[in-house]
Amino acid sequence: MRSAPTILHLDMDAFYAAAEQAAKPSLRGKAVVVGGLGPRGVVATASYEARRFGVHSAMPTAQARRLAPNAAYLVPRFSLYRSVSEQVMELLGRLSPLVEPLSLDEAFVDLEAGGTAHDAVTARATGERLRADIRAVTGLSGSVGLAGSKMLAKIASEQAKPDGLVLIEPGTERDLLGPLTVRTLPGVGPATGEHLRRAGMTTVSDLAEAGEDELVRLLGRAHGAALFRMALGHDDRPVVAERDAKSVSVEDTFDVDLHDRVRVRTEVDRLAERCVQRLRAGGHSGRTIVLKVRRYDFSTLTRSETLRGPTDDPAVVREAAGRLLESVDTTGGVRLLGVGVTGLADYTQEDLFAQAAAALAEPAAEAPGEGPEPRPAAGTEGPAAEPAAPDGPEPPAERHWSAGQDVLHAELGPGWVQGSGVGRVTVRFEVPGSAPGRVRTFRVDDEALRPAEPLPLVGAPAEDAGGTGGAAPAEEARGTGSAALAEGRD
Repeated sequence: MRSAPTILHLDMDAFYAAAEQAAKPSLRGKAVVVGGLGPRGVVATASYEARRFGVHSAMPTAQARRLAPNAAYLVPRFSLYRSVSEQVMELLGRLSPLVEPLSLDEAFVDLEAGGTAHDAVTARATGERLRADIRAVTGLSGSVGLAGSKMLAKIASEQAKPDGLVLIEPGTERDLLGPLTVRTLPGVGPATGEHLRRAGMTTVSDLAEAGEDELVRLLGRAHGAALFRMALGHDDRPVVAERDAKSVSVEDTFDVDLHDRVRVRTEVDRLAERCVQRLRAGGHSGRTIVLKVRRYDFSTLTRSETLRGPTDDPAVVREAAGRLLESVDTTGGVRLLGVGVTGLADYTQEDLFAQAAAALAEPAAEAPGEGPEPRPAAGTEGPAAEPAAPDGPEPPAERHWSAGQDVLHAELGPGWVQGSGVGRVTVRFEVPGSAPGRVRTFRVDDEALRPAEPLPLVGAPAEDAGGTGGAAPAEEARGTGSAALAEGRD
């Protein structure tokens, strides 16, 4: 424990949802839910307006829709969130060389190591300046906690939400922690919390009064002793600037169980490609390929294969994942697939190039019925294509537009998808910093409309909104047909 509150914890407020509200002027002050939109989707983040209805992260999207039917439900745009996160982390890096990111929107900072704070007064000034800088650079708000330990700094930032700053003076830890629930402490999840409740301990003060011996008896030596120290406010964990990744993985849950073996293999190939992209983005390679399969009955199977050395070659990872799939029975249907790489290293094994060459030399696809395991060409997205009709190629597949997706119209400029269905897509044309824009509906295959990259939240020119002329009339905003996305009314 430090004698000054020089450990800072930053937590951006409802990060994904707040970024969407900043990017889409018509959603400011409205209930916004970001996450998977399918029947099995899960909420990633809900705006504070949506939380008033009881919506929270990790909740099934179907349940969220029942609680807040008029909220805007959007798919995540991770490229935007990553770019904003990089801006925030750069600001934190100016305060200290010791910055420990926990996620895209959360990090610890050792202000003492950076010489930016040495007591409560300078720590508070630094925290307030950071909050102002974040708002100026990103347009978003973050909550700051300051304390003499990581545990207390995180508790302080939770108390500061939303858009606030809380400083815990050293020496006041016991009084602050006492009335809080035991779930406040790190490492106390639902199971441990219930176990402690049955023993008559519901607050942190209950843990401190029970004593170390009793907690060790209930939870074991390591967990019980650590929990007793935290109940007394003791936490000596340092801020660690470098956190080595142990694995890289991606997974998808499907709205409808997959039964077609060819489609399952296609999805595994696609996940392998995405996994390698993340692997390379982190400057890593890995030697153990892991396949995760959750079947129709929720049983989850994991298979792994260790290569002769680390690789970041997509063909090698794809082929290894395919071999693992051959050992899994998917007859009843598959609801989730995942591909991961463990045993990470910062280099690749030269002799694996031969494996990659051999994999690329194989036929890209086999005709149906000619082999035991038909497989699509490398990089193919979605279900395997059916053979072309003898009289000509089949018509192109219908374009798919997701709610919240960025688009660009050849004449109207940038906008975002409010919703789509029955062959139509509804787009609102507005940009960060503009007035709420007008709404237009197009055919899903309109050649003038194409996907686009997110615009920056700060500095996007309002005139790029395609001359929409500011706010749309209420009648036009509501009369866009079944494809329009319902907006929250808070």
